Amino acid sequence: MSYFKSLKIKSKLLVITIIPMLTIILYSCFTINNLLLEKENLSLTNNRILEMESLSKLIHSLQIERGMSVGVVAKKDNEGKTKLSDIRKEVDLSIQSLKKDNSVLSNLSELSSKREQINALSVSSAEVGGYFSKIIVALLDSTTIIPSLTSDITSRNFLQIYTHLATSKESLGQIRANLNGAFTNDKFVEKTYDSYVSSYGAYKVNLNKFLTLSPNDLKDFYNKSVENKAVTQTFNMINLAFEKGRDGGFGVNSPFWFENVTATINIFRDIELKLFDTVKELNQKSIDKNNSNFIYMLVFITLFILIILYLTFLIIKDITSSLADFKNGLLMFFDYLNKKTSNISVLKDDAKDEFGEMAVFVNENIKQIEKTLHQDMELIQDAEVVMNRVNNGWYSQFIEKSTSNASLEEFKNNVNEMIKNTRNRFSEVDKVLEEYARHNYLSKVHMKDSDEKGGVFERLVVGINTLQNSITQMLIENKSNGLTLEKSSNILLENVDRLNISSNEAAASLEETAAAIEEITSNIRNNTENISKMAIYSNSVTKSASEGGTLATKTTRAMDEINSQVNLINDAISVIDQIAFQTNILSLNAAVEAATAGEAGKGFAVVAQEVRNLASRSAEAAREIKTIVESAKNKADEGKDIANNMIDGYKQLNENIQQTINLISDIQNASKEQLLGIEQINDAVTQLDQQTQKNAAVASQTHDVSVITDKIAKLVVSNANEKEFEGKDTTKAKDFK
Repeated sequence: MSYFKSLKIKSKLLVITIIPMLTIILYSCFTINNLLLEKENLSLTNNRILEMESLSKLIHSLQIERGMSVGVVAKKDNEGKTKLSDIRKEVDLSIQSLKKDNSVLSNLSELSSKREQINALSVSSAEVGGYFSKIIVALLDSTTIIPSLTSDITSRNFLQIYTHLATSKESLGQIRANLNGAFTNDKFVEKTYDSYVSSYGAYKVNLNKFLTLSPNDLKDFYNKSVENKAVTQTFNMINLAFEKGRDGGFGVNSPFWFENVTATINIFRDIELKLFDTVKELNQKSIDKNNSNFIYMLVFITLFILIILYLTFLIIKDITSSLADFKNGLLMFFDYLNKKTSNISVLKDDAKDEFGEMAVFVNENIKQIEKTLHQDMELIQDAEVVMNRVNNGWYSQFIEKSTSNASLEEFKNNVNEMIKNTRNRFSEVDKVLEEYARHNYLSKVHMKDSDEKGGVFERLVVGINTLQNSITQMLIENKSNGLTLEKSSNILLENVDRLNISSNEAAASLEETAAAIEEITSNIRNNTENISKMAIYSNSVTKSASEGGTLATKTTRAMDEINSQVNLINDAISVIDQIAFQTNILSLNAAVEAATAGEAGKGFAVVAQEVRNLASRSAEAAREIKTIVESAKNKADEGKDIANNMIDGYKQLNENIQQTINLISDIQNASKEQLLGIEQINDAVTQLDQQTQKNAAVASQTHDVSVITDKIAKLVVSNANEKEFEGKDTTKAKDFK
């Protein structure tokens, strides 16, 4: 972008002109390239058409040679060999035109040897027909590939139509060979009928495809061509062969058949030639159109470039000429502005374009500028006088001259406003300083919204306000110190008075304290003796608690022995209960046996009943005894638990008694230490009494110093109150903790 800005207008105009020209040229080259590609494709298509036409000619010649060769071999016709020789020459010429395509000619490698066999009549007609048919089918297969290699859609469609037409014509040629033998023998031999039916089906399918795909003009040509007597007779004979079928009995002369079907095949050949003429004509039209478009495009591009270059030259010449005139006029005007010349010249304004309009506008402004320059010079001279006086400290004179130059006029107004504002600000500063001189420090100098931040005046304002703050803080500090000193001296006086009173009271209290301590000492001695007696009683209680614990342990052991005996009784009762149960079972068995014995066992049954009753009562008694024993066992367990609780209680009692003994021992030791401490306190109180008397003397001297300090504090506060400053009425004494 910076490089483009550095270009001259002429260069820029050339760039602006060249860019669309290059765009058009590139587009034209693209179009020409497409035309060349199209031309190349059309040329390739034309080659494909010619190649297909050569193949078509070769296939047709081979079809004729096949028919004549079969006839010569079948009839042993030596005279027909002359005509066969002529058609072979046509086949050879067609082969020579295809020498470049080795893949197609590879199918003809055995043609020469096969012709020698035909000349020698050493091969059958079926073998000859099969050989030629195989070659023709291979060539027809190769024709199906050529359309796919063609880029032009119209030509590709025509070539595909030809493949269907050529295939149907080949099928008709095979029908000719099949029916020629059938009509000669008046019946179909071997597999001739099947071959005939297959060929006729292929003919119908390919002919229908040909008619479906053909354009109307080619279809019309086909319809007119087949409106022929030979074609009608040919298909009448084909239908007759279908009607007679394998049984024969056609009654058709084979030469007559061969003549008419050959004429029909030749009509199909004419249709092929018409197809190739049509497609070649269409392709040639496309080639001619392409050539015309190519020539038109070259002519158009050439003329367009020449016109653009000519117009560009005229435009650039006119613009550069106008720019040169405009530049020269401006240079002369700038020389006048820069005082290089005293004469002023106007620009040429006779042009009718934008440059002429610009020149008229510039000329009007030149005249106005000339007038304004004189006014500016007068104003500047006036400004020089005013600024000299300002430099000397005089701010009462302003610039009076005026000019039509808005910028300079605005500058004049700004300078006058600056002088006025500076004078007013200095007046404000002077007024504040006069107040300071009268010990009034309440006023401050303030910045206005229009004042420049960080300027010299701001530093002046900050300095004066800093001075005011410093003086104010010093006065506040002085007054605060004076108030604090005054307050402290008052407190000191009060404290000294209290100290005198306290010293006297302390002396009296010490005497009372000494008497009280003497009485406390006596009480502590008595407590020590009582504590010694408590230690003796505690040892006796410990002995009794130990004996109670021993008895409770013995009780627990007795309860354990009772539990053991009760468990043995329970075991015995269980044995009795089992005996009663077994006795009951035996009595039941005896009762059963007595019932079985009948009358003789009645007495035994009575005994068994009594035994059962005895067993029942024994079991019931055992249960009652067991209940009583279990109750005794529960009671014994409860006694054991109580004894265990007693043992735990005695243990806890012993522990508590031991702790009490320890406490009594500690109290005894502490009492002894208290006795020693009281004696030491007694000595200390004596010393404190002596010190108190000394403090009373010091307090008397301190009172005198406090009176002098109070006078000084009142003098400092009075001096600060004589001045005016911020915080004067709110200043308080400092708190000392």
